Amino acid sequence: MSADTWDAIVVGAGPNGLVAANRLLDAGWSVLVLEAQPDVGGAVRSDRELHPDFVHDTFSAFYPLAASSPTIASFDLEEHGLRWRHAPSVLGHPFPDGSWAVLHRDREATAAGLEEHCPGDGEAWLDLCAQWDRVGPHLIGALLTPFPPVRHGIGTLAALRHVGGLGFVKTLLTPATELTRQRFGGEAARVLLAGNAAHADIPLDAPGSSLLGLLLAMMGQTVGFPVPEGGAGELTQALARRVRAQGGEVRTSAEVTRIEVEGRRVVGVRTADGERHAVRRAVVADVLAPTLYSRLLDPEDVPHRVTEALRTFELDPGTVKVDWALDGRIPWTGAPEQAAGTVHVADSVHDMALAMTQVQNGVVPAAPFMLTGQMTSSDPSRSPAGTESFWAYAHVPQRTVGDAGGEGIRGEWDHDDCERFADRMQARLERLAPGFGDRVLARRVLGPREMEARNANLVGGALNGGTAQLHQQLVLRPVPGLGRAETPVRGLYLGSASAHPGGGVHGACGDNAARAALLHDRVARVLPGR
Repeated sequence: MSADTWDAIVVGAGPNGLVAANRLLDAGWSVLVLEAQPDVGGAVRSDRELHPDFVHDTFSAFYPLAASSPTIASFDLEEHGLRWRHAPSVLGHPFPDGSWAVLHRDREATAAGLEEHCPGDGEAWLDLCAQWDRVGPHLIGALLTPFPPVRHGIGTLAALRHVGGLGFVKTLLTPATELTRQRFGGEAARVLLAGNAAHADIPLDAPGSSLLGLLLAMMGQTVGFPVPEGGAGELTQALARRVRAQGGEVRTSAEVTRIEVEGRRVVGVRTADGERHAVRRAVVADVLAPTLYSRLLDPEDVPHRVTEALRTFELDPGTVKVDWALDGRIPWTGAPEQAAGTVHVADSVHDMALAMTQVQNGVVPAAPFMLTGQMTSSDPSRSPAGTESFWAYAHVPQRTVGDAGGEGIRGEWDHDDCERFADRMQARLERLAPGFGDRVLARRVLGPREMEARNANLVGGALNGGTAQLHQQLVLRPVPGLGRAETPVRGLYLGSASAHPGGGVHGACGDNAARAALLHDRVARVLPGR
């Protein structure tokens, strides 16, 4: 082997890749991380390109899963510069009449606000919280560990008997549109749950949507929706600083173009500049599953069954994200006293469900459901006092067949398409915050093409490494039979959001891959022939 030989090579310096590198370094391995972009971070980055006085998160922004993740916690990133900040309230949902539904870190405050909207909903909310207290920690543990989750699975089964057994399982599997109707009399409580469910691409009338809605809403009341002080990129920069402190090496502008295999075992990688890096033990690929199997590996090294299964691999929808630098705070009608970090924009549960259905059917939504972030309200370091660093994103189809808005958006997502759709998004904000447009100093629109150019894993603007719907989760992720980090190539592990448990900044995909590599290496040393 060449002098440039490592125990492990990690392809991609997104959060999952950096988590894998840290875990392997802690085990005493030598580790090289190769990243195609000029800087680390993947979809967890920030920049000042819109306005020099404003920090904008380029992709993701709020991190309840990172704050809940035992993987992230195990690295003590505060020792490497990470500081979490919180907005005064977690999440707000404005209605056209000027009223708001608000999620607070204090569940009693959340319940009190819901009670004002509809008598009885406050108590119903607290009842749901009490059930989650019993089951939630075990469910989170099960979701963030390799499949099958034996220890947390047992804990979940034990907890279920205290919350109604199979009845609560039915609650988790009930579509969000139906669960919110069953549990609550008013629209305020309904939009809080359904809006959180809509963070993924599971249709609100499909099984499994309630689980994510409950997960995020309850996390909002335990860990909040925190942001890294100074920008999202500070989370991945802290991970990278720890990699270097542990003796690892991170090389940027180093695109891996081939993973080399000999005798069905990984032996090294090649980069676009022609360099070869040899590996003794493992390669962890923080890349989209189709990229790994269809581009980085030689077709002869990929079993036919995997190639065929990947033909049905389904991406999650595309995304259009708009960033604004505002010279004042957003003039929301009826704004709550405690500003929310995250704000959802939809008139009702029906309104957001309709937008999601249109996207699933290949139609650009006429009234897109929008997730937005008031970043200066969350972290005052993001822009000058009295201003707001603000963003909003909405999902769009991967393949467009029509425009429900009747404005001729074609789904090409060139400059014209992106600007038209951004105008549509801004018009929704103007209805809820009259005068919003007058406060805009600068605007940036990142459509699906721009997102993919800045991060090759975000194909077509897909944020989650593949659909979160049930038919592509657990043992079915990324394809049936490959529900763990292991791949058909010995020593090669999939550590991206295309692997179980999927999208979200929790680091579990990278951690699962690293732990699998460590386990197989130990087994190989005990049983050399395997």
